[in-house]
Amino acid sequence: MLDELFDLLRIPSVSADPAFAGDVKRCAEAVADSLKLAGALNVEVMETPGHPIVFGEYVVNNSVPTVLVYGHYDVQPADPIDLWDNPAFEPIIKKTETHPEGAIFARGSCDDKGQMFMHVKALEAMVAEGNVPCNIKFIIEGEEEVGSSHLDDFLEANKEKLSADVVLVSDTGIIANDTPSITVGLRGLSYVEVEVTGPNRDLHSGLYGGAAPNPINILCEMIASLKDEDQRITVEGFYDDVYELSSEERSAMARAPFSETSHRSSIGIGAHEGEPTYSPMERMSIRPTLDVNGIWGGYMKEGAKTVIASKAYAKISMRLVPHQDHETITRLFTEHFNRIAPPSVSVKVTEMHGAAPAVTPTNSPAYNAASLAMTETFGKEPVPVRSGGSIPIVASFERILGLKTVLFGFGLDSDAIHSPNEHYGVFNYFKGIETIPLFHKHFAELHED
Repeated sequence: MLDELFDLLRIPSVSADPAFAGDVKRCAEAVADSLKLAGALNVEVMETPGHPIVFGEYVVNNSVPTVLVYGHYDVQPADPIDLWDNPAFEPIIKKTETHPEGAIFARGSCDDKGQMFMHVKALEAMVAEGNVPCNIKFIIEGEEEVGSSHLDDFLEANKEKLSADVVLVSDTGIIANDTPSITVGLRGLSYVEVEVTGPNRDLHSGLYGGAAPNPINILCEMIASLKDEDQRITVEGFYDDVYELSSEERSAMARAPFSETSHRSSIGIGAHEGEPTYSPMERMSIRPTLDVNGIWGGYMKEGAKTVIASKAYAKISMRLVPHQDHETITRLFTEHFNRIAPPSVSVKVTEMHGAAPAVTPTNSPAYNAASLAMTETFGKEPVPVRSGGSIPIVASFERILGLKTVLFGFGLDSDAIHSPNEHYGVFNYFKGIETIPLFHKHFAELHED
């Protein structure tokens, strides 16, 4: 099971870079082959205007419930490559403080190839034992890391093929290997790229400096103004629709184990930042954010080149909480950014992608099945938690297919997803393969009741 995952991890299926398009297609075919070997039938690599989606199913009969398993085989770029301790697409196992039994170091090991592949191997185990309690359908896409831009159309066009009772997703995590948890909320996302243009060409900074507008300076000043001294976002109307949790809900969240000191140490910072009236854990889950993900412009090669650049750019992400609409937030940001630009420059805001926030119920048969399964394999009941991340398709599954989602992940916050040296614990990988069949068992029993 490790060797087969390693083969998948060696394929650089980077969806964001057209140079890897062939590898993305090759990875889709490898996932399809794995599903066939596991016992799935009607396996297809289905084309979209972007990267393909892999579909497969194992049908028991019409009297048992159907679980739609979602995952993705595409990965983030490996950059910056020089910060990896080993090549990003040459997986190895190393012991760490968090994973004393060893962790799989490779891009995509946790997000999401390792977690997606748990479901493939769980199916294989159930088929081998002749005990598959539910009908299981798989939809494994290749564009999650670039916003799943073609998935909605795919869902609309294949409603009957994808009909099910619940969606099961392993693209989240647990609090710790001795503290299981189930994610019950996700933040949404508004992601934009901004462009600030000053002079019609790069200018000599000596001949023009002091009079000509400098787009890089101006962009930095504009970005700095997007938050006030209390770290609140200054975009007009940004907080209008934010859902404020009750004191009871906040107290329940606070019961989850969290050490500010350990968290600071784990990411190497001297202090947390954010709204002072919320705890760090709340800032990372139930509060909206605005972050610069990249900024560039001007001369960036070796040596000096004294120019005032014509243009400056930045990529900005805003994580959203329940009741915030990503299209509304993108519009409000665009209006604000244009409003704060000085008359010496022009600005352009380009929407990259967005996602709606999602909250899943904790009283459904599917959630209870997941809780029972984790209780059996971890030896303690999982804690329901809100996540700061975004999975755009959760809202799509509910809107288009009418299905709720159970977020059944096994990764850890320390697994460095999207970063150099991404890894996934061997314990977590096999714990997922052990737990997933129990979810199907309990879901079939609870659904029957």
